[in-house]
Amino acid sequence: MSWGTELWDQFDSLDKHTQWGIDFLERYAKFVKERIEIEQNYAKQLRNLVKKYCPKRSSKDEEPRFTSCIAFFNILNELNDYAGQREVVAEEMAHRVYGELMRYAHDLKTERKMHLQEGRKAQQYLDMCWKQMDNSKKKFERECREAEKAQQSYERLDNDTNATKADVEKAKQQLNLRTHMADENKNEYAAQLQNFNGEQHKHFYVVIPQIYKQLQEMDERRTIKLSECYRGFADSERKVIPIISKCLEGMILAAKSVDERRDSQMVVDSFKSGFEPPGDFPFEDFSQHIYRTVSDGTISASKQESGKVDAKTTVGKAKGKLWLFGKKPKGPALEDFSHLPPEQRRKKLQQRIDELNRELQKESDQKEALNKMKDVYEKNPQMGDPGSLQPKLAETMNNIDRLRMEIHKNEAWLSEVEGKTGGRGDRRHSSDINHLVTQGRESPEGSYTDDANQEVRGPPQQHGHHNEFDDEFEDDDPLPAIGHCKAIYPFDGHNEGTLAMKEGEVLYIIEEDKGDGWTRARRQNGEEGYVPTSYIDVTLEKNSKGS
Repeated sequence: MSWGTELWDQFDSLDKHTQWGIDFLERYAKFVKERIEIEQNYAKQLRNLVKKYCPKRSSKDEEPRFTSCIAFFNILNELNDYAGQREVVAEEMAHRVYGELMRYAHDLKTERKMHLQEGRKAQQYLDMCWKQMDNSKKKFERECREAEKAQQSYERLDNDTNATKADVEKAKQQLNLRTHMADENKNEYAAQLQNFNGEQHKHFYVVIPQIYKQLQEMDERRTIKLSECYRGFADSERKVIPIISKCLEGMILAAKSVDERRDSQMVVDSFKSGFEPPGDFPFEDFSQHIYRTVSDGTISASKQESGKVDAKTTVGKAKGKLWLFGKKPKGPALEDFSHLPPEQRRKKLQQRIDELNRELQKESDQKEALNKMKDVYEKNPQMGDPGSLQPKLAETMNNIDRLRMEIHKNEAWLSEVEGKTGGRGDRRHSSDINHLVTQGRESPEGSYTDDANQEVRGPPQQHGHHNEFDDEFEDDDPLPAIGHCKAIYPFDGHNEGTLAMKEGEVLYIIEEDKGDGWTRARRQNGEEGYVPTSYIDVTLEKNSKGS
């Protein structure tokens, strides 16, 4: 089936059809462009969504630990990869489909214009041949009529007896002239007709079929190109399906990795204080002095006064024992994490020791590398000066010594915490009968917390439950000193019951640390209070009750 033979007279229709084909091609290119924009916007929105919900971690403490959080962040990473695949789809469509369509449409327009111009030129040439033939035909027809008129005039004059011989001769010459001109126009007309018929046959059987064939091939190539672009449009999506499937599988694996038991254990590990629940409140008998008789005299009166003071003190201090449900006071963070509960303090110290060990390993590796480089320089002086490495070696050695001291200090604090945690129960039951210390760490006006900026430890509170002898002589005889201590760090002592001290100040120890991190001390002027055990260097008197 050929356009040249079947559509030899449909030049205008083919003109419109080929123009429609190019318009359709450009319309499909516009569709692909809009699809690319949709993919790009979709990928951009997905990336913004991932960025919005990704954690903004400023320190390692804020890294996600729970399996549900880790799974969610893994899903966000997979979604980010998925967005990247959508961008790949857009790039592939833009390069393989849209760009190719636009280039082909431009070439198609140029080719169509050239073929149509050739068809129009062929049609114009045929029209010109037809006009020449038609003019020669009309001229031949006109000369024939003139010859017929000349013949009729000659015959009329020849039959007229009155006509002169000269008129007859003139009419005869005119007839011969017209006849000769008619014969010439006849020959010219025949030649033009033969030429036109030849050009017309060539036009409709050679030129036009060739032009229409080229237009047909052009249109078929356009159709093939559309088919290829349709396939490329689908292949752009199909190529990324395996990677998208992996992203979806990664999301499913992230969902399967959620472990509720592990999350619950993490909650315990994160917030466990290491303290035991507080014990029962003792019964405080305020009616003892009612049964005293007047005959007891001065001693009874002293007991009554002592009982009143103890009652007020006990009631006032008992309010501070409800630290577990109280408000968390604020305070500065301490280097040894002594502001934290024992369990949290142990974890923090262990984490710091691990980090210091990693830094120490790095410095050791660097020292080894520098020594090797120094040996190479000493053996091959042309490679470098060994003395240039000495400052770096000295700096590395200083860093190693500093890190070792830090590790030793933190390990000492860790040993202290582990020792106190292990022996807390025994020390708790062996405390003095005159000083009831609550189980767990206490704060005068709040509770413990694992936040370094959310807690200040308070000194342990004493509750009066003394025998009669203590009631009479407690205010008269202060507790004996069992040793002395030197302040390593300054302590402000803002909380009630604490004792402020300066760095290097020497104090008397009148009561050891009961496992809660506080030691009772006294100045030389008799002022007493609690100081943090980790802030002082304690020296106890051996085999002595005090001075």
